[in-house]
Amino acid sequence: MSTPHPGTSLRRRSPLARLTVSAVLALALSALFAVSPAWAADGQISGLAGKCVDVAAASNANGTAVQLYDCNGTNAQKWSNSGDGTLRALGKCLDVVDRSTANGAAVQLWDCSGGANQQWVVTGARDIVNPAANKCLDVRDNNSANGTRLQIWTCTGGANQKWNAPASGGGNPSGFVVSEAQFNQMFPNRNSFYTYSGLTAALSAYPGFAGTGSDTTKKQEAAAFLANVNHETGGLVYVVEQNTANYPHYCDWNQPYGCPAGQAAYYGRGPIQLSWNFNYKAAGDALGIDLLNNPWLVQNDASVAWKTGLWYWNTQSGPGTMTPHAAMVNGAGFGQTIRSINGSLECDGRNPAQVQSRVDAYQRFASILGVSPGNNLY
Repeated sequence: MSTPHPGTSLRRRSPLARLTVSAVLALALSALFAVSPAWAADGQISGLAGKCVDVAAASNANGTAVQLYDCNGTNAQKWSNSGDGTLRALGKCLDVVDRSTANGAAVQLWDCSGGANQQWVVTGARDIVNPAANKCLDVRDNNSANGTRLQIWTCTGGANQKWNAPASGGGNPSGFVVSEAQFNQMFPNRNSFYTYSGLTAALSAYPGFAGTGSDTTKKQEAAAFLANVNHETGGLVYVVEQNTANYPHYCDWNQPYGCPAGQAAYYGRGPIQLSWNFNYKAAGDALGIDLLNNPWLVQNDASVAWKTGLWYWNTQSGPGTMTPHAAMVNGAGFGQTIRSINGSLECDGRNPAQVQSRVDAYQRFASILGVSPGNNLY
């Protein structure tokens, strides 16, 4: 394998195979589901400064701006959740303009179409999340003035993203498609570090994971992620890289911040083996945790460990052409997740036994979840 470069998505290795390097970063940390929801009365959605989500001028015309405004009890502020994942007012749906998934994309009122840009999950932490974008409903510029436009933005846990909503839209906040009993069945010999609660606590950062598309797609994606994790960790047995001789190799002194935790502190850890000082720096920056100075958190905090794996799965294509998340929700198939995770070492005939190991685990986990594994396994 070639020498890694900072800022690139590096292919990873199983601690069992003792290959060289992985690259897993992490993600923006949103609030966890442990917070109890406080649902507003009368269908109002209240948030920043006690003001309400409001349809401008009470118009139900397509494209009408959705904004923050003093709560007044009018129909322009009465939202309902019909149970299909939409939030509705004046007979129309809360909609992300132009189906955008970008930070700053405004929301509006529009005819209900069933599109992904009209799907919302109200979490127990009081975020309102669009799973397709993996972003939160947000008050622009943290401005509480009447008429401030609402938008979607990376979930930060800020006050301008916290809402008291009429119901949980689009799903059960703690309803991961893999039950704890199924998780235990998948990993009968797992290390006690890899807790089910640690995994479910990490899910709030990426609600689109195992939350996008049909029930079949959701279960297939969960099985695919866990099958790859299974391969990387020997069945969730290994928390840290097993070849200690590699440990001093993961320090790039060309970085301006160096290796403050020590030359040998940045070895592989977690479900997809976070490695190298620059990856710990970037992961810590994304999580709001100082992993550069305290990389041991990845092997001591199960939720942090799981988040590093979910970050890679949802946002990085590695040596592939798409993220593993995109491969599963867009129908490219399990084989493309292998390419994105370790394709440079395993795909195109390089290591068919390693590929088969991943496929076998995926088929087994799909069976446990009662779902077909689908096509394009290799």
